[in-house]
Amino acid sequence: MRPEDILLPTPSGVCCKRGGFHIDPTRPVDKAVITHGHSDHARAGHGAVLATQETLDIMRLRYGDNFAGSTQAVKYGETVDLNGISVTFHPAGHVLGSAQVAVESKGTRIIASGDYKDVPDPTCAPFELVACDVFITEATFGLPVFRHSHPEVEIAKLLRSGALFPERAHLVGAYSLGKAQRVIAMIRKAGYDKPIYLHGAMEKITRYYESRGIDLGHLELVKGHKKADLAGTITLCPPSSLNDLWTRRFPDPISAFASGWMRVRARARQGGIELPLVISDHADWDGITGTVAATGASEVWVTHGQEDALVHWCQTKGLKARPLDIVGYGEEEESGEAIHEAEA
Repeated sequence: MRPEDILLPTPSGVCCKRGGFHIDPTRPVDKAVITHGHSDHARAGHGAVLATQETLDIMRLRYGDNFAGSTQAVKYGETVDLNGISVTFHPAGHVLGSAQVAVESKGTRIIASGDYKDVPDPTCAPFELVACDVFITEATFGLPVFRHSHPEVEIAKLLRSGALFPERAHLVGAYSLGKAQRVIAMIRKAGYDKPIYLHGAMEKITRYYESRGIDLGHLELVKGHKKADLAGTITLCPPSSLNDLWTRRFPDPISAFASGWMRVRARARQGGIELPLVISDHADWDGITGTVAATGASEVWVTHGQEDALVHWCQTKGLKARPLDIVGYGEEEESGEAIHEAEA
């Protein structure tokens, strides 16, 4: 069976006509299979949504109880039959509840990865490699220049700066779903046991992570604390807040930003970032190419990011490859949460 007889790329997302569903559609549809809770993949207004319980909970927190006509929670490893099409969820390692979607019919398996990373993360299930015939991969960091640092090295850099400047506050810009909680967990793993402070916009999702058994230690909201009391502290905030009047409540703040985009120093300078931290929730170039090869797929579909470069690499390896040109992915932060253009 041809892959296009199972999944058909369209400008608004990948569609399975036989199964009657779309994967991460960028417009409201009758039935949506959602890979994770970031708003460029998980939109409100669908007739029905299938996703992991965590993704459904996150969508409910963000959009309210009536974000979809109906919902169905799917566990990792569980297979759902949709009009004769088998759909199975596998961990993607991106954020809490993130999933790859395996779509299978008559012996042909396509994996829609959503967003993923292949490195350990204490706040979500690790990426699971699944053999397939066609692999649909993101390419957010699909250029050879993007080779992420070890995140432990970046956290050590943050803690050294805190020790060096005890009279200053450190503000760490991090996306409110996934990145913030991962950074907090890594700070704790490095032995930091003082209170970590949160911008109010971070509280709802962070408390949800805690309710799912993720230990993040002692957390406090910034609101209500005196400026002098915040000297020597670490605060997590939305990246957009780093250039906001909100920062004036801190003593001589040092702005940090945890993102894969911080590999490009010009971006850090442009955003006024004093302490760039190269920590990403997306696979880097080596992670993407290594995953593509390990799946055993003979065909690769590439979406959001550096599509052309990855398509060219696949073709040099003898793989059939194509860009999907889907408009709307990678735009969560442009809608107001960040100062750069991709969830990183």
